[in-house]
Amino acid sequence: MTTEKRIANSETRIFKAVFPNTTNHYDTLFGGTAMQLMDEAAFITATRFARKRVVTVSSDKIDFKKPIPAGTIVELIGKVTHVGKTSMKVNVEIYTEQMYSYERERAIVGDFTFVAIDEMKKPVKIL
Repeated sequence: MTTEKRIANSETRIFKAVFPNTTNHYDTLFGGTAMQLMDEAAFITATRFARKRVVTVSSDKIDFKKPIPAGTIVELIGKVTHVGKTSMKVNVEIYTEQMYSYERERAIVGDFTFVAIDEMKKPVKIL
C-alpha cells in the first residue's frame, strides 16, 4: 500500500457531545479536556497509520480559535501530515456543531508528533 493510501485510510473522525461535567465556570469546554480529546484522536490516527506502538512526543501548537459551549456536538478529525523515519506528525481539528441547527465551525486546531517504538520502548522505523 502506498504512503498516500495509508494516510487516507488512517484519517480518524470522532464525535462527542459536550456535557456540563466537562465545562468550566464560563460553560465552555475545559482547554485541558479539549487537549486530551485531541491527543486521543491523534494517537488513534497515528496507530491506524503505522500499525505499531506509538507514543506522543510533543504537541507543537494548539490554537483555540473559538470557545466550545456546553450542549454542542464536537467532531475531531485527525490526519497524518508528515512521515519521517521513526516519527510522524498528526494534525487534529475540532469542529463544533449546534445540536439543533446546521451551524458548524472550526474551534481548535493542533499538531502532535508521535514516535513508533518497539517492546523495549526504543524508536523503530514507521515504514
